[in-house]
Amino acid sequence: MELTKIAVATSNKGKLREIRDIFTEAELVSMEELGFTGFIEEKGKNFRANAMIKAEAIAKLYGLPTLADDSGLCVDALNGAPGIFSARFSGEGEAANRRLLLKRMENLTDRRAHFECAVCLYLPDGHTYFGEGKTYGRILYEEIGTSGFGYDSLFFSDDLKKSFGLASEEEKNTVSHRFRALQDLKSKLR
Repeated sequence: MELTKIAVATSNKGKLREIRDIFTEAELVSMEELGFTGFIEEKGKNFRANAMIKAEAIAKLYGLPTLADDSGLCVDALNGAPGIFSARFSGEGEAANRRLLLKRMENLTDRRAHFECAVCLYLPDGHTYFGEGKTYGRILYEEIGTSGFGYDSLFFSDDLKKSFGLASEEEKNTVSHRFRALQDLKSKLR
């Protein structure tokens, strides 16, 4: 499938940077570059549904193929939380989200976790394509490193054998949930 210009339905600059680094097959245009200043409510019950809600909204508004992702951190001992609520776990931003996660895990020894991502490419004619990916690791007892965004400094990657907070963008982008979801999507577009 030949796609030359794709809108990306995210206002998260970290996600946008990662998507641009990984998905190089087309020109990617951010919502900000399109002039979108609204809010898209993520009311889906899972990552896939939320990705589609965002992609469909922007595709219908601007008439462009649109790529959206929804992703989050799923902690085994917290029954998968924060999950689809990862970005708004505390309601007070990324640093508060990390503090709340550490507080909830204070006395827990099972630190297993994974990041999960679903991506949706929504075409103006209504056709949709999905990709999904996961990366596994565990939650650290304190933040280690300053790279990345979100929960990266608390996530020890099984693949990299270090915190995503210590990983370079290039390292993270070879094993991340978003990388794997975009690779899965690309395989379905061939």
